[in-house]
Amino acid sequence: MQRPVLLGRETERRTLAALVERAASGSGGAVVVLGAPGIGKSTLVAEAAARAAGHGVRVLTAVGVESEEDVACAGLHQLVHQLRDGIDDLPGPQRAALRTAVGLADEAVPDLYLVGLAALTLLSDAAVKTPLLVVVEDAHWMDRASLDVLGFVARRIESDPLALVVVTRGLDDRLGGAGLPVLALDPLTDAVSGELLDAVAPGLGQQVRRRLLEEAAGNPLALIELPVALQSVGGAYALTPGPLPLTERLERTFTARVSRLPAATRAVLLLAALNGDGTLDECLAAAARMLGTAVDVAALGPAVDAGLVAGWGMDFRHPLVRSALHHAATAAERQAAHAALAAELQGQPDRQAWHRAAATSGPDEQAARDLDSTAGRALRRGGVAAALAALRRAAELTADPSARADRLLRAAELALESGRPAVAANLLAQARSLDLSVRDQGRAAWVGIALAEGSAQGEGTATAELAELAVGLAPGEPVLGLRMLWSAVLHCFWGEPGPDARRRVAAAVDRMPVDADNADLVALRAYCAPVERGRAVLESLAGQLDRSSEDAEGDQLLGGAAVTVGAPALANRLTARSLDALRAQGRLSMLARALCVQAGSAARLGDVRAGQLAAEEAAELARETGQRLVHAMVHAIRAQLAAVCGDPQAEAWAAEAERTALPGGARPALAIVQTARGQAALCQGRYGDAFGHLRRVFDPADPAFHPWLRFYGVAELVEAAVRSDSAEVARDILAELTPLGELTPSPALLCGLRLGHALLSPPADAEQRYRAALDAVPVDWPFERARVHLALGEWLRRHRRPAESRVVLQAAREVFDALGASAWAERARQELRAAGASSPRRDLAAVDRLTSTELHVAQLAAQGLTNREIGERLYVSPRTVSTHLQRMFPKLGVTSRGELAAVLGSTVTYAEDVV
Repeated sequence: MQRPVLLGRETERRTLAALVERAASGSGGAVVVLGAPGIGKSTLVAEAAARAAGHGVRVLTAVGVESEEDVACAGLHQLVHQLRDGIDDLPGPQRAALRTAVGLADEAVPDLYLVGLAALTLLSDAAVKTPLLVVVEDAHWMDRASLDVLGFVARRIESDPLALVVVTRGLDDRLGGAGLPVLALDPLTDAVSGELLDAVAPGLGQQVRRRLLEEAAGNPLALIELPVALQSVGGAYALTPGPLPLTERLERTFTARVSRLPAATRAVLLLAALNGDGTLDECLAAAARMLGTAVDVAALGPAVDAGLVAGWGMDFRHPLVRSALHHAATAAERQAAHAALAAELQGQPDRQAWHRAAATSGPDEQAARDLDSTAGRALRRGGVAAALAALRRAAELTADPSARADRLLRAAELALESGRPAVAANLLAQARSLDLSVRDQGRAAWVGIALAEGSAQGEGTATAELAELAVGLAPGEPVLGLRMLWSAVLHCFWGEPGPDARRRVAAAVDRMPVDADNADLVALRAYCAPVERGRAVLESLAGQLDRSSEDAEGDQLLGGAAVTVGAPALANRLTARSLDALRAQGRLSMLARALCVQAGSAARLGDVRAGQLAAEEAAELARETGQRLVHAMVHAIRAQLAAVCGDPQAEAWAAEAERTALPGGARPALAIVQTARGQAALCQGRYGDAFGHLRRVFDPADPAFHPWLRFYGVAELVEAAVRSDSAEVARDILAELTPLGELTPSPALLCGLRLGHALLSPPADAEQRYRAALDAVPVDWPFERARVHLALGEWLRRHRRPAESRVVLQAAREVFDALGASAWAERARQELRAAGASSPRRDLAAVDRLTSTELHVAQLAAQGLTNREIGERLYVSPRTVSTHLQRMFPKLGVTSRGELAAVLGSTVTYAEDVV
C-alpha cells in the first residue's frame, strides 16, 4: 500500500524508479532532488532505495552534516569507506590522490579533478560487479570538496550501471546549476494535503483541520507532525499564532518533544547532532563528561520512544531533528557540548580543532593555531573551501594583529582561488584595516588587483605599482613575487592600463631576479611587451622547444607566450607537450587553458578539425572549473573556427563569447570575436561588413582593440578595405604597423604586413610583392601559404593570366580542403571556375562524421590505448569509452580497433610551391 507521505508524488516516483531501473539494466544517470525541509525528499528517495535493493542494486549512502561542512572531503570519506576494498585496484596516481583526499595518506596535494577521476573509477569498477545507487542526503550541508567531486562524477555517468541521487534544499552550482537534471518537489495541492491529513489524523474538527492545512501549506512532514504536536499538549493548539517560517514550525515540533526528555537523553542527542557522523561511543563519553556521571546507550530509549531516532543508533528520524537540536540549545549548552567532544576526539586533529573553536567565544591563539594547521591539512587533501573556512575562523580567534593579517590575507587568496570574489573582498577589507607590514601590503595589493582582473577599465598606476612591488618582494618571497607580477602582466593582456603603465610593467619584468630562460619570465615578457621583447622571446621559445621538458605548467605558459608574439605553429607544439602531463596530474583548470591555446593556435593555422577537438574539450573543462574568461575565449575561438569552415554557427558562438566578455571588458576575447566576424563576412563576399568588424580590432578607442592580437588580422583587414573602397584607411594602418615589424620577427605580423603591402601595391609591383610574401611564409604554416596562393591566384586571374592562376589556386584549394577550411576552399573554387577550371566540392571524409569526443577516443584507440587508459586521459569511465567506440565504428565503416589507424591517417597534405 502506498505510504501516505508519498501521496501526490506519482511523477517523481516514476522518475526515480526509471533511474534505478536504468542502473539495474546497465546504464545510469544522476538527478538532484530539490525541495524545502519536510517536503518529502528523504521519503521519496528511501522508496527508490528500497526499489533498488529489490532489483539487486547495491545502495550506498552519504549524509551531509552541518557541523562538518568545513571538514575537507568528509562526505567523500563516507562513500569511499564503503568501497575501500577497491581502492588498491585503482591506477597509481588515482589511488594516491584518493587516499590523500580522504586522509588515508599524507602525500603531495592532489588536484581535486584527479580525486574526481579516482572516485569515478572506484564507483564504476564497483558498479561493474554490482549495479550501484548512490544516495547523498542533505547535500546542502556537505563540504565543498566532496560536492565538487560528486558533481564531477555525476556529469560523467553515462554508460555505467550507476545512479546518483543528490538530495538538497538549495540548488548548488556544482550540481543542478552545472547541467544535472533537477527533480523539484513542490508543495502538495490542497486536495492531496487534505487527503494526507485525513489519513494521519482522522476525526479532526473542521476548525482545527482548516488551521493545520493552512499552517502546513502543502508540506507533508508538517501535515504529519503538527497533529502529533497538537495531541501532545492535550488538544490545545500549541503553535505560536501568526505566520512562522515552515522550517521553524517543524523545528518547534521536534523541539517540543526534546524538552520532555531526560537530561542524559537530551545531552546525547545534542552531542550526536553536533558530532557529524561520529560514533555513539564518542557521544556517550562526551555526555558523561558534560554531566559528570556515567551515561550508557539506555539513554537513547526515550528518544526512540518519542520517534526522534530510528533504532538504538545515531540515525535521526528526519534531518530536521538534528537541525532542531542544534538551534534549540542555548549558546552555553552548545559550547559545553563542543568542549566535551573536543576532549574526546584525541587523534582526530581536524574534528577536534573545529569543536575546540566552536567552544570558544573570544580570542584563543591555541585554537587559532589548531585551525591554521587544519587549513594546511585541508589544502594537502585538495580542500580549498575547507581551508578557507578554517583560516577565516582562525583569524576571528586571533588577537595579534600581525598573525590576524596573515590569516586574513591567506584566506583572501584562497577565496580568489575558489571563485568567491565577494568573500575575498570582505577579507581584504578586514586585513587592510590593520597595520600591515611591507610584505603584507604587497599581498593585499595583489589580491586587490586580482579581484579587478579582466575589468574593462583598470587603474594603470596601480598595475604598475603592483609590478614594481612584486620585484621588490621577489628576493625574499619568490613565489609571491611571481604571483603578484603575473597579476599585473595579465591586466596588461586582458585590459588597457595605458602605455606608461605597460612600459613600467615591462621594465619590472626585466628586473625580476630569475633565470633568463625561466618559463614564467619568458611568458611574462611575451604577455606585457611582445613587440619590444618579441625577438628575445621568440629566441627563448625556440630554445625551449629544442630541450626536453618535464614541466607541464611551464610548457602551457610558453604556448600562450608563443600565441601572443604571433607564432601559432610554435604555440601548438609547445602546448601539445603539456597536455598528457596535465591530464595525468588531474590539473583540469590548467588543461582547459592549454587546450584553449591549442584551439586558438589551430584556428589561426586553419586546422579546423584539430581546433574543434581542442575547443570542445576546453569549453567543457572551462565551464566545469569555473573559468569565465577562458570560456569566453573558447567561444570566440569556436566562432573563428566556424568562420574558417563556413559554419553558420559562427555568429552564435561570437554572440555567446561577447555576452561573457563585454561586461568584464575582456579585450582578447572581443578581438577574436570581431576577427571571426570579419573572416566570415570576407569569405561570403560582404566586404563592407568585413571591414567594419576588422577595423574595430585596430581602433584603440574600441573595446575590441587589442595591441597584439590585431597582428593576426592584418591581411584580412587590408583585403576587406581594398574591396570596400577604404584602401586609404588600410594604408594608414600598415604605416603604423610597419615600424613594429622592424622590432619583432613575429610571423603573424610579418606575414600580415607582406601580404597587406602586396594587396595595396600598384600592378607593376604587385606580383613581386606577392611572391616575396609567399617566400616569407614559415614552412609550418600551410594555411598562410594557401592564403597567399589564393591572393596571388586572384590577382593573376584579374590580370588575364588564367593558366598561371589555375596552378596556384589549385594549390590553395587543396590545402584548404585538407585543413577543413571550407569557406576558404569555396573561395578558391569560385576563382578556379572563373579561371576556366572545374573544381568539384570535396566529399565529406568519414572522420568528419564523428563528434569531437568520438574523434578523440578514436585517435587514442588508434594509438593502442586500452579503454581504461583512454578513460584516464579523457576523465570518463572505461564503459563510456566503450560506448563511444561502438557508436563510431559504423560511422567509419570499421569493425575493429585495428582498422582505426588507417581510417584516421593524416588528411593534411602540404602542397608543393607551384608558383
